[in-house]
Amino acid sequence: MSVACVELNGSIVLNNGTTVTRAWLTDELTTGAPAGNPTQTLTGFFFPGLVDAHCHIGLDAQGATSDHAARQQAHATWHSGVTLVRDAGSPRDTRFLDGEPNTPSIIRAGRHIARPRRYIRHFAWELDDPQQLPAAIEAQAKAGDGWVKIVADWIDRSTGQLAPLWTRRQLVEGIARAHDLGARVTAHTFSTAALDDLFDAGIDGIEHGTGMTADHMARAADAAVPVTPTLLQVGRFSQIADQGHRYPLFARQMRAMGERRYDHVAHMVEAGVKLLVGTDAGGTIEHGRIADECAELVAAGVPAPRVMDAATWQARAFLAAAPRAARLPAAVVGYENDPRRDITELHRPRHIVAPWRG
Repeated sequence: MSVACVELNGSIVLNNGTTVTRAWLTDELTTGAPAGNPTQTLTGFFFPGLVDAHCHIGLDAQGATSDHAARQQAHATWHSGVTLVRDAGSPRDTRFLDGEPNTPSIIRAGRHIARPRRYIRHFAWELDDPQQLPAAIEAQAKAGDGWVKIVADWIDRSTGQLAPLWTRRQLVEGIARAHDLGARVTAHTFSTAALDDLFDAGIDGIEHGTGMTADHMARAADAAVPVTPTLLQVGRFSQIADQGHRYPLFARQMRAMGERRYDHVAHMVEAGVKLLVGTDAGGTIEHGRIADECAELVAAGVPAPRVMDAATWQARAFLAAAPRAARLPAAVVGYENDPRRDITELHRPRHIVAPWRG
């Protein structure tokens, strides 16, 4: 729905987390009535549009998609109630989607940065020389929208288990290069071994974070480094373990992390780690599954109101605070019933309102 001004009545969560009973949506969500009459009046439970903080529009299991497939992914994401995406790495330039109807705003991280045979084929920019990491980060910082995505660990076939891709010095120099350009860096990491160097280097975000120990969680909480648990993806670790049966150490690692995923997220919450909500859609997970990811967090013991905060206004505030962040367009998603009481209500968005699509 694209409109100039909407009056909202019922329960409306603002961009600062405050709940009011009446608000207006124009180019911002406000409690101050604008001049003139609204073009529409809606009633229900409203939140700032959902944020998928980790997905990949323009990516499927074979790598870069066609324009048509990328557009379908964007539409599926939008119709799930997501109006803002942090695209955590894609080999496809999706800027042709900007401004199209029924598509979320996309904050891009350029292309994943990895090394040959140390990530999924056709997904990443693979560096033959790991010393090139700072230059590669600089290139992706310039190509993206203020974020860079690095692959910090993957299976090392010579040892048969998860291992870091980069040295501490390479990470320090690379992340410093990004920060000099006003960009932030987030890292794919499954293992424990990669994490100390990432924190020492000043990483800005952790994706998956399945190997985090209590000490790493404390470091993340102290440094306000958010973690995106991607529980839909971690729930697939047993399948990944089966595919990696030739490497029993790796398979054992992956299976164990998948089995303890709910307890692991509960420990993050207890430690005070800031969570972002991301589906990891693209590759092997279908787009438009934000409701399922939120339900997984609730299954892990995160209260539904806290999940809703993380998936809406808190994520927007975090992404808006990035040094190179553009002004985030105002949008709301509305429901007949309150998803803070029943998270399954997220499967039934009733209104997705974005005046900037008008």
